[in-house]
Amino acid sequence: MSGEGAVKSQLILRPEFDRVPVDASSVGEVVRPLSWLQRLMDNALFRRGAILAALALIWQLYALWLHNSLLFPTLTDTIGVMVHDFADGTLLQRTEASLEVLLMGYAAGVALAAVLTTLAVSTRLGDDILSTLTAIFNPLPAIALLPLALIWFGLGTPSLIFVLVHGVLWAIALNTSSGFRSVPETLRMSGRNYGLSGVRYVVTILMPAAFPSILTGLKIGWAFAWRTLIAAELVFGVSSRSGGLGWYIFEAREELNTSSVFAGLLTVIIIGLLVESVLFRAIEARTVEKWGMQR
Repeated sequence: MSGEGAVKSQLILRPEFDRVPVDASSVGEVVRPLSWLQRLMDNALFRRGAILAALALIWQLYALWLHNSLLFPTLTDTIGVMVHDFADGTLLQRTEASLEVLLMGYAAGVALAAVLTTLAVSTRLGDDILSTLTAIFNPLPAIALLPLALIWFGLGTPSLIFVLVHGVLWAIALNTSSGFRSVPETLRMSGRNYGLSGVRYVVTILMPAAFPSILTGLKIGWAFAWRTLIAAELVFGVSSRSGGLGWYIFEAREELNTSSVFAGLLTVIIIGLLVESVLFRAIEARTVEKWGMQR
């Protein structure tokens, strides 16, 4: 007690005091508003639009300088031909034919990839099957299967779907399998503790955790499918005198109608940009970005 009393006697009580607030009016701007140019540069849509506008301007200026519509038509001529062919239904019909075949082949490829990857994460034999098949078929270009497709399925939609499935399947399966392998062991153990297995384990635990890789595989598979379809239609995508965008480009080349060739190519590019920038971007915003898995 004597020690405690000595310590207390040494303590000095601090008197209460008030601080006068400092006038901060002369400090300056705490939050500086952004200029209109800075706000525009922070907008990803504006930046990408500016890049597209610059490319369009380069196209127009180079075509005017070359002054040879047979080799390189201007952008205005190309857009004029594209609008005309959409108005009379020619280009619209070819676009619908290509997209219809593309959706069938893409859906079949995604379904097969889902089956293979589910088997791969469920059983050791399934993993060996997927690893072996991807090692064999993934390096094989889809366009190299055109002769076999013609022999097996003939001229028409079944051949196109066969080639599309090959172009889609392995890219999606590889990315999905890689995403499943990167799932933390803690999540895997949590699923097993709840008694999950097979399809329920894949859908409930693995797919949400590996969705960024799965979405990347879907985007790569879409790109492979789109360019494979156009290349295949350039070769044999005609049935009963009708075909898709690839055949539209082929017919225009045969007629030396370069503006129509560029109109078909521009349509292919626009569809690719819309799918990439609108569809997949919306999926990313509502999934991996919303979940905080990707910036």
